[in-house]
Amino acid sequence: MGIFSTIFGSYSKRELARIEPIKNKVLALDEEYGKLSDEELKAKTPEFKNRLETGETLDDILPEAMATVREAAWRVLGKKPFQVQIIGAIVLHQGRIAEMKTGEGKTLVACVASYLNALDGKGVHVVTVNDYLAKTQAEEMGKVHRFLGLTVGCILHGLTNDQRRAAYACDITYGTNNELGFDYLRDNMVIHKKDMVQRGHSFAIVDEVDSILIDEARTPLIISGRGDKSTELYSIVDRFAKTLVPVTVVEMDDKVDQEEISENADYIIDEKAKTATITLQGIKKAEQAFHVENLMDPENMTLLHHINQALKANGVMKSDIDYVVKDGEVIIVDEFTGRLMLGRRFNDGLHQAIEAKEGVKIARESKTLATITFQNFFRLYDKLSGMTGTAMTEEDEFKEIYKLDVIAVPTNKPIARIDHNDQIYRTEKGKFDAIINQIEECHKKGQPILVGTISIEKSELLSAMLKRRGIKHEVLNAKHHAKEAEIVAQAGKLGAVTIAT
Repeated sequence: MGIFSTIFGSYSKRELARIEPIKNKVLALDEEYGKLSDEELKAKTPEFKNRLETGETLDDILPEAMATVREAAWRVLGKKPFQVQIIGAIVLHQGRIAEMKTGEGKTLVACVASYLNALDGKGVHVVTVNDYLAKTQAEEMGKVHRFLGLTVGCILHGLTNDQRRAAYACDITYGTNNELGFDYLRDNMVIHKKDMVQRGHSFAIVDEVDSILIDEARTPLIISGRGDKSTELYSIVDRFAKTLVPVTVVEMDDKVDQEEISENADYIIDEKAKTATITLQGIKKAEQAFHVENLMDPENMTLLHHINQALKANGVMKSDIDYVVKDGEVIIVDEFTGRLMLGRRFNDGLHQAIEAKEGVKIARESKTLATITFQNFFRLYDKLSGMTGTAMTEEDEFKEIYKLDVIAVPTNKPIARIDHNDQIYRTEKGKFDAIINQIEECHKKGQPILVGTISIEKSELLSAMLKRRGIKHEVLNAKHHAKEAEIVAQAGKLGAVTIAT
C-alpha cells in the first residue's frame, strides 16, 4: 500500500487534484464580485434560484455561488474564506467528510457549503454537538445568509412546535443531533401531517462528525410515555440491594470466574460492560428476603427485573459521572459532552432505581413509544456530509456504514504546533500529580491553561488538588453549566486555569 501511495499519491491528494480546478474557478471570480454593489451581490441569490428552476444543477452554479457567499462573508463578517476553506466547502457539497485541523475555520466552511445547497429550496441542516454552538453559529453565519436573502432557523431545547416548524421551514436550520432526532420521532407519532415540524431530510452538514456518527452512532433516541406500574417496589428493592456485597472486576470473560467470585459476593460489577450480575449467593438472599421459592420462576420476573436495575443503579451508575442530583431530581449527564440532558430519562426502570437509590421522588416507570439510533437517523438524508479534525482514523467505518469517503484538507499555513508524544503513568495518582505539576509550571509563566477531563468526578478531583496548591481556577462541568459563557469568556486571559469536561 505504501508503494502504491508513493507512485500514485494518497486518495486525498488525488481527490484534491480533481477539486483544484473547481476551486480555481471560484477564486477567479474574486475581483469581479468584489466590484459588485451590495444590491448586485444580493441579487445573485434569486438569479441562482431561477437558473436552478430552468434546469441548471448546483454543480453548474457552484463557482458563482461560492464566490458570492465568499464576498458576502468578507463584507458582513470581515472574513474571506481561504483557498483551503473553499476546498472544504466543495468536499461538503459533494457529500463527503472534510478532515480539517482545529482552528482552520470549519464554521465558515459550512456557511459556504450551506448557502449553495440552500438555493434549491429543500432545506439544509447544520448539525452541532450542543445548543451553545447551534445558537452562536446560527447567529454569526446567519448574518451572511440573511444578507444574501436566505432565511436561517435554530432548533434549541424548549421551543414550541410552532417555533420548531418555523425554524425547519427556513432555508438553513442549525440544531443539535439530539433535537433533530427527537423531532423526527415526534413527527412519526402525530396523526395529521400538518402537525409535523420537519419538512424533509435533503442535506445535512454534521460538525464533529466522528463524535456523532461513530462514537454516538448506536445511541438510541427514545420517546417514552407514562407507564402504569407502581413505584413502591423500587424503594423496597433498593433497601435490599444496599445490603448486598458487591465485587468489582475489570471484565467478566468466562463462567469459571463468576463461580469462584459467587462464594464471596452477592453480585458482580463488570466495569467494562457496565453491568451488575447477581450471583447464586445473591439469589438465595433475595429468595429469603422476598419469600419466594425460585427467583428465576417466570412469575417472579418483575421482581428479578427490579433487583437487576437496583444492582445496576447502586453498583454501576455513579453520581456526578452518569448523572447529577439537582433540586430533588436525577438528571442524566451526557457522557460525550459532559452536559446535563434535561428532560431525558434512563429507560426500562433504571431511572426509577437511581431515584430510589438517591432518596428522591420516584416517577412512574415509562414505556417506549418511539426510538431510533443516530446511525439510522442520519442515513435518512439524501445527501450527508461532515467536518472534523480527526476522521481518517474512522475512515473505514464511514465508508462501510454511511458510504462516505474522507478527504484530508491541507492547512492554510504550515503547522507550527509541536505535538509531543503521549506520557504513560503506572498509577492514576502519578498521572494527576504530573498534571498538577505541569499546571503549576505553566501558571507561573502566566500561560492560560485548559484541562480536559472525562467526568465531573475527575474535574472536581483536579479542582481539589489545585486548591491545595493555592492555584485559582474555574471548573466547567454539568454542575456549573449556567456559568458556561462567563467561564469560557475568561478562559484565555493571562494566568487563567480552566478545568472542563
